[in-house]
Amino acid sequence: MSRPLPVLALVSACLALLVGCGGSANPRPDLAFVSTRSGVYAIYAMNNDGSEQRRLSDLPGDASSPRNLFYQVDPAWSPDGTTIAFASSRSGRLEIYAMHADGSGTRLLGSAAAGGVHPSFSPDGKRIVFGAENHKGLYVMNADGSGAHRIDHDPAMVSDPAWSPDGKLIAYARTEPGTPITELWVIRPDGSGSRRVTSLASTVASPTWAPNGKRLAFAAPVRGQYEIYVTNLDGTGLRRLTTSAVDEIDPAWSPDERVIAFSRDGAIDTVTLAGAVKQLTSGKDNDGSPAWKPGAASIAGG
Repeated sequence: MSRPLPVLALVSACLALLVGCGGSANPRPDLAFVSTRSGVYAIYAMNNDGSEQRRLSDLPGDASSPRNLFYQVDPAWSPDGTTIAFASSRSGRLEIYAMHADGSGTRLLGSAAAGGVHPSFSPDGKRIVFGAENHKGLYVMNADGSGAHRIDHDPAMVSDPAWSPDGKLIAYARTEPGTPITELWVIRPDGSGSRRVTSLASTVASPTWAPNGKRLAFAAPVRGQYEIYVTNLDGTGLRRLTTSAVDEIDPAWSPDERVIAFSRDGAIDTVTLAGAVKQLTSGKDNDGSPAWKPGAASIAGG
């Protein structure tokens, strides 16, 4: 998740079941997302209209223990939709794990010296890029967790990597050393060719690629609150899609390119490129970090 949200009080298992399951044990699902409705950060799934919400893993987390609070965050689907990679602090620090799409088979994917957050699969599913827990470095490893290595040599703080649909670039957020300014950058997977995309003098976060690879969406407080923006890869064509009195973060472009899912005030919403917004979750459960399953269809906002 781009920015930690306040943790809700622990609700009873019965209430979590009633709210989270949505009446069926077999959602498709179309999106994964993070929620604290069970008392800790955990990964849930739902259909594209917000129905059939359920937790993907029954493994317990303990909100009284800091190391278990961020139990499952930053979900990322494999291109074939069979695996979800995520970050978890269950070992005492944030590292990258993976599980089957139904929540079973959780396993640690290697253990980089810098920990790991915000995984993103390469389009062929063979590699994963992730950021260091302390935001010092971008790392690439094989999908089985082997071969983890740093690809950048930048003294700046870097975060939120996202692999492009054609596999040629990785977008990320870079904070200029000695300043609070964070801009959107891209780099090749081998660490070469890094370049800046935006020049907003703001705090850009959470880039997400359009499925055609020609544009990026991101969150930034260009005019006060965090809003969702889109831009071309050369930094032109900047457009603001949302307007709200509260922060709007964690954008995720749908595979059919019709909408961008995002988090606002504890709810998951979607917005079309025309600005039509549709709310998918209630906002009562501290939901964020939506991630579309590859091939999933969206429902346009309005």
